[in-house]
Amino acid sequence: MKAIQFHEAGGPEVLRYEEVPMPEIGPGEVLVRVHAAGINPPDWYLREGMKVMPAELRPTLEYPLTPGTDMSGVVRAVAPDVTAFAVGDEVFGMLRFPGFDGRTYAEYVAAPASDLAPKPAGVDHVRAAGAPMAVLTAWQYLVERGHEVPSPFTGQLHRPVPITPGMTVLVNGAAGGVGHFAVQLAKWKGAHVIAVASGRHERFLRTLGADEFIDYTRTRAADVVCDVDLVIDTVGGPDSSRFLAVLKRGGTLLPVFFARYDPEETARLGVTVSTIQVRSHGPQLAEIGRLFDEGTLRVGVDSTYPLPEAGSAHARAAQGHIQGKIVLTVVP
Repeated sequence: MKAIQFHEAGGPEVLRYEEVPMPEIGPGEVLVRVHAAGINPPDWYLREGMKVMPAELRPTLEYPLTPGTDMSGVVRAVAPDVTAFAVGDEVFGMLRFPGFDGRTYAEYVAAPASDLAPKPAGVDHVRAAGAPMAVLTAWQYLVERGHEVPSPFTGQLHRPVPITPGMTVLVNGAAGGVGHFAVQLAKWKGAHVIAVASGRHERFLRTLGADEFIDYTRTRAADVVCDVDLVIDTVGGPDSSRFLAVLKRGGTLLPVFFARYDPEETARLGVTVSTIQVRSHGPQLAEIGRLFDEGTLRVGVDSTYPLPEAGSAHARAAQGHIQGKIVLTVVP
């Protein structure tokens, strides 16, 4: 079969379209003919050699590697102990995350059945492949954690804040993968949603349910917003602490990407900062799939690229200002 591999860390140019052995399935696994594969930040972190992590925490990588965790496709074979899926079933999922053994940038993949869910009937393979990591991240932050693993960044166990009608939720980086799902989930729960993104995304976010929109290139959210119950910051970084000022006392800040906060400042403001590491979870995806079928959730697709052009897809990701998800098409 064909797959994307890289033999050394580097830029998008190291991604190669190569012939590789077909995967063999083990206990608890199914073989999936991949129709589409979603692109996520951990894919390019891996391609770059995990330099995003402190040197002392970087894993030892053995090349060649095939990136990818998210996919949608059709089951071609099942292990004898798998009863939840059968040959011919359409499935989607995030495979073996956290970890680097998803290998979804390929024509076929051996997938743990526990990481899969039935593909929503009303969603095509491209959109289904774009959903898993981003929507599971938003879900595990906002709705149900689904595991008992403390955050590797804080050592604390995240507890989702129940979103109830009348709450105000601000989503920073609202047009991206996690952000556009956070907007929709918060709206589904009855919140008043403030979306922060660049101006070109306003129409997109309004259609997803955003009640207010702030173009961060023109206005600082901290200058015009206050008394927010919950902030989901999908951007993170050293400037994320500026969102502490928009929270009401007792409010919560959820940074999706690693960011540092002064415990004394958060204590003084009476706010909580909480993080998670998203984890594969087929049953949660099955529940989320029903929301896709009902039309409660939609997947925004920024762009698609054929599997051999994975390098171009990663180059697009590096440009930023993504609206929804970037997806690789494996079966046209």
